[in-house]
Amino acid sequence: MDHTVKIIFTEQVTHNVKRFVIEKPEGFQFVPGQATDLSINEPEWKDNKHPFTFTCLNEDPYLEFTIKIYDNPHGVTNHLGQLSAGAELIINDAWGAIEYKGPGYFIAGGAGITPFIAILRQLNKQGKLDGNILFFSNKTDRDIILRDELKAILGDNAHFTITSQKDSQYDQRRINANFLKAEIKDFTRHFYVCGPDQMVADINETLEKLGAKPDSVIFEK
Repeated sequence: MDHTVKIIFTEQVTHNVKRFVIEKPEGFQFVPGQATDLSINEPEWKDNKHPFTFTCLNEDPYLEFTIKIYDNPHGVTNHLGQLSAGAELIINDAWGAIEYKGPGYFIAGGAGITPFIAILRQLNKQGKLDGNILFFSNKTDRDIILRDELKAILGDNAHFTITSQKDSQYDQRRINANFLKAEIKDFTRHFYVCGPDQMVADINETLEKLGAKPDSVIFEK
């Protein structure tokens, strides 16, 4: 079912990521980690739907997306980045396979952190963050989405890795087999994986080789 909603406000999160707070349709529900198909309610854009993940909590009186704006003049995110309060969007009902199943490891690449934001915020609110560890890979320090919030709620269990900045203050290893063998103590736990398609495929394959059970690896299929 389509819902037409207005943007309430937007704000910059990083140099190329924006937060969009929009109206919440009456009775709208989602599970943290889920997404919706979204389009811009303009004649040339309304049929151009793309998936975006909710980063608010289900109980919030608004909906929120945290969206990376790509520098493509013909792309949806580029146009989204130019919109302001009052502009109309069209969203669908919530969908998605990423859902919290229990304590484990969250592995994210870039904008792949977005499904985990609502999950971690919900766990934080419920006081149930114990046993959860985040590994978050980005190209540079300034690309880290919500770095301060993630550190505040996860403390030493928020680990950032940087792959394209030699003077980074963070770990500069890639999240690969060597990294996972060094950092993960228990491969029987849950794994939540989200990022570029190739990264997700590589990590899932590696996790299985290292002993993770396929049904304990949660990702968007």
